[in-house]
Amino acid sequence: MATPPEVASLPEFGFHTADAQGSARRGWFRTPHGMVETPAFMPVGTHATIKGLSVEEVEATGAEMVLSNAYHLYLRPGDTAVRALGGLHAFARWQGPMLTDSGGFQVFSLSKHRTVREQGIEFRSHLDGSLHDYTPEAVMRIERNLGADVIMQLDELIEGKSDFGASQAAMERSLRWLDRCRAEFERLGREGRAPLARIEMVPGAPALFTDAEAERQAPTQALFPIVQGGIHAELRRNSVRGIRQAGDWHGIAIGGLSVGEAKADMYATIDVCDPELPRDKPRYLMGVGFPDDLVESVARGVDLFDCVVPTRMGRHGTAFTPDGTVQIKRADHRFDKRPLVEDCDCHTCARYDRAYLRHLFNAEEMLGLRLLSLHNVHYLVGLMRTARVELARGRFAGWATRYLERYRAVSRTASGRPPLTTDPVV
Repeated sequence: MATPPEVASLPEFGFHTADAQGSARRGWFRTPHGMVETPAFMPVGTHATIKGLSVEEVEATGAEMVLSNAYHLYLRPGDTAVRALGGLHAFARWQGPMLTDSGGFQVFSLSKHRTVREQGIEFRSHLDGSLHDYTPEAVMRIERNLGADVIMQLDELIEGKSDFGASQAAMERSLRWLDRCRAEFERLGREGRAPLARIEMVPGAPALFTDAEAERQAPTQALFPIVQGGIHAELRRNSVRGIRQAGDWHGIAIGGLSVGEAKADMYATIDVCDPELPRDKPRYLMGVGFPDDLVESVARGVDLFDCVVPTRMGRHGTAFTPDGTVQIKRADHRFDKRPLVEDCDCHTCARYDRAYLRHLFNAEEMLGLRLLSLHNVHYLVGLMRTARVELARGRFAGWATRYLERYRAVSRTASGRPPLTTDPVV
């Protein structure tokens, strides 16, 4: 696929698009750690690792950008520890672009252990019960310490099916928190990060850094705001307009979806956001990762995706295929010498058949979990690569229709049992 000449001169966090078909488009997003071709799926490394996979294995899938979570890294090993060890890229050994989610979903999931106030969120750690104040300013300090290329605002996430009043309150609070995030983000850029506390080193260990003043400088990062408003069209429009009035951003995320609402409502909400969002900025749909949802969302103008679903499903024996999901632990795979997907070039499909993969799960061998996780990550990354190719060829609409018809065609498995549900999982 030819790369437009404009891409070579993109500034840091610049974005260029081409080959648009309706709302779908192919794009290039430049970051301090490299270029990301879009549409793209970002594997999720919650604790600075894609669960069960090595950096080299993730690189081999073709993934260009990965995600980690500020909430989890703040609690363990600590954002200042990650900073002292050279930042998230050095810590995780990932040299490409990275993004950190602020942790809005994690504190949302701690419904019995957190209190949301205007100042921020007070919560108890799921690790040791300790009490923490999670404010917009604190989150910016955490994400500045971690040092990912793209960082997310702290927003208030609520259940997708929430009523208009609750959704409006959370959306408006998220806009107010965005103003505070931006102010602290810019202050840290001007004044630098707070000095690190004295670190006790093991005798003989190498120095962590040599220039304390240089280490204090905040890394070059882009702050993305998050569109909220539940499944209420008016609120989503107001959220986007409030974000655009608040500043000129390098990209904008759509949040608050795949948290309990119906798929039709999710698609309708993206449709509402599409004409409101700027066309010259990347759009990131948070926490969405089933194959059909990715294709449907690309058609609605989304550029970036993330979700834990490929590794989570892989660990439970479920693999993505063009014909829907395959549950490898089923008995009818006992003598099946086919790969998971016939024409898949991932390491799993190139080397192992379904019968062996089923055996690994039944024997509770961890290799099975790793191999299915690897295949699923490879599948989603490759699906978005194919979408880019079809956009470049001017054939995206027809390809998307055929893909979705095939993926959704099998309503029942060969054994007559219904397939694993494809409701979104975050």
